[in-house]
Parts: sequence; C-alpha cells; structure tokens
Amino acid sequence: VGGLHHLSKAGRLCVPAINVNDSVTKQKFDNLYCCRESILDSLKKTADIMFGGKQVAVCGYGEVGKGCSAALKAMGSVVYVTEIDPICALQACMDGFRLAKLGDVVRQVDMVITCTGNKNVVVREHMDLMKNGCVVCNMGRSNTEIDVNSLRTPELVWQHVRAQVDHIIWPDGKRIVLLAEGRVLNLSSSTVPIYVLSITATTQALALIELFNAPEGRYKQDVYLLPKKLDEYVASLHLQTFDAHLTELTDEQAKYMGLSKYGPFKPSYYR
Repeated sequence: VGGLHHLSKAGRLCVPAINVNDSVTKQKFDNLYCCRESILDSLKKTADIMFGGKQVAVCGYGEVGKGCSAALKAMGSVVYVTEIDPICALQACMDGFRLAKLGDVVRQVDMVITCTGNKNVVVREHMDLMKNGCVVCNMGRSNTEIDVNSLRTPELVWQHVRAQVDHIIWPDGKRIVLLAEGRVLNLSSSTVPIYVLSITATTQALALIELFNAPEGRYKQDVYLLPKKLDEYVASLHLQTFDAHLTELTDEQAKYMGLSKYGPFKPSYYR
C-alpha cells in the first residue's frame, strides 16, 4: 500500500487503485479478530508455549496489535505495548496494557511480537540483550520488522529445530527462538478461517468490480479507499451466518440523522 502511495505522489501510478487493506471490513475482521485467534494458534503450533504469566512485548497497537494483545492478556500473559502514535498508545493504556520502549523491557520479556508494518523494529542490539529462550516473531504486514539478516553472522549458530522454528545460539550459549524466519507468523504456521477469508475476498472482489464499472472520470490515477456503502454491503452479506437481525431506520429517524435508510450509515472517515 505504501508503495502505491509513493507511486501516486510521484505521478507514476498508471491506473486507479483501491486500498483494500485499510477498508473497515478488512481491518476490523482480518487484522483484529483473525489475529486475536491465530496468534495463540501459531505460537502453540510452533513453540508450544504456555502463556500464563509470560511477559510479552507487542510492538504496535494497530488492529493486529490490539488482537494479539487481547488474546495474550486473556491467557494470563503480562503484556507490554510499544507505540509511536500517541492515540494508539493511549488506547493501549486505557485497555490496561503497559506502554514501554522495547529497549527498556527487552531484557525481561519472554516473547517479542512485531505488529507494525514497519522495518527494523527488532534489531540485533535488541536481540543481543534478550534472555535465554526468548521467542521472537512477526505478525505485521511485511517480513522486514525483525532484522533477521543481522543474525546471519559467523559468531552465531543457527539450529533448525523443526518447520518454522530456528534457535539462534550466541557464543555464551544463550539462544533465542526465531519463528518463521521473521515472516508473517500466522500465514506461515496457522490457518486463516474461511469466514474471515470470505470477508477479505469479498472486499477485494467488490473493489475490482467498483473500479471496472465506474464511469469514466470517477477514479483518477490515485489510491482510494473502498466506498463506505460497499464496506457496509460486505458486512451485511456476512451477517447471514449468524441469527442476526438488523434494525431499520424509520423515515422520521433517517431524516433526523440526515441519512438514507439504506446507508451508508457512517462517514467515509469512520473507523
């Protein structure tokens, strides 16, 4: 997504694009709810971890970080959150998490999970300070969050334990447990539930249909968010799975709110 925005700003984007990853139905369901379940599944399958009482640093408190932190807290882990954004940081504090810098807690934690979409969030200096047996993994958007290349040096020994699990051994015998070589953990070692996959795939399909059917001139060579009406349509299709009954506005209520009875019900900036 970042690459598309860079191309657009440079005037080098050849076609219109819809950023599905930041649409509400993708973020709230795939990024939040799917990660809330798959983080525990992935860690159990790869590292066979017991979560009760473990100290964990979750880097980033976007939708993925929120899901991972909530799951770990529910299992009895002590969760520290790192953030650059004061709004997300305040959300973490209000949700009962300790906000800290990674460098301040890296010596004591049993696990570090990156969820930022950024690069070099966990670097060699951090890993040099980690305690023996610390588990390091990435749930973020890219494979760049953990500086794995810095571990490929002659003084460190790589021991491949099993699929998606490597022990990196320091000269003094300390080892850290690196999962999926820093790739996205749940995509490497867990399953994506078909229900969440359906939400994301429907969002992608509707984005393509929207671009294909749009009248000439509606979309320029730029990056757009999915129209809110389509986000709501994706959600309404998936409500059919549950015994769920939507309330319909009366004409008087719709007029009072300044809305159509059929949506969109929230402004485009609503998250």
